[in-house]
Amino acid sequence: MSLGSNLGDKRKNMAQALALLTQKGVKILRASSLYRTQPVGYTEQLWFYNQVIEVSSSLNPYDLLRLIKGIEKRMGRKPTRPSGPRPIDIDILLAEDCIIRTKRLTIPHPRMQKRNFVLVPFKEMSPGTTHPVLKKTISELWKKSTDSSVVRKLKPPKEKAEGLYIERKQKEKSERKKGLRAVSVGGLQT
Repeated sequence: MSLGSNLGDKRKNMAQALALLTQKGVKILRASSLYRTQPVGYTEQLWFYNQVIEVSSSLNPYDLLRLIKGIEKRMGRKPTRPSGPRPIDIDILLAEDCIIRTKRLTIPHPRMQKRNFVLVPFKEMSPGTTHPVLKKTISELWKKSTDSSVVRKLKPPKEKAEGLYIERKQKEKSERKKGLRAVSVGGLQT
């Protein structure tokens, strides 16, 4: 999944979306860092924060889409122009090797291979994942991308803010010493 926000407290919006997904039974397995990204398409707007996550869910893709749209609405997303500003945007990128092409849902996401704001965080998290239609890894897609938009990794916050964030590197280092494999996702631990 890909998450993006460019309205309000973007970091908090991202963390809230992750928390709401988790509350609804979606397990977050892995997550990229947060990235500050230049708008693509409609460029006369604020820059985005973006992140890619790997999840596990008992929901089928259509029910997962319904859940996502409910979370977006709950967080204040209103219909605007395509690629317009929003407090949160959540997209299903891949669903294992599943290929769906309907009016309501297209998996793999039809433009993911053309968007640095998806490819760069995805490459950080899982560079060897293969696109089931294009038969290329995320790293290969990124190398061939013609998108010139700017994507910059954000530094994690130094302190917890409202109990939502954990300094990722410190936590992972500590857990590696203990032999644990866990990922810190916007303050949520999986």
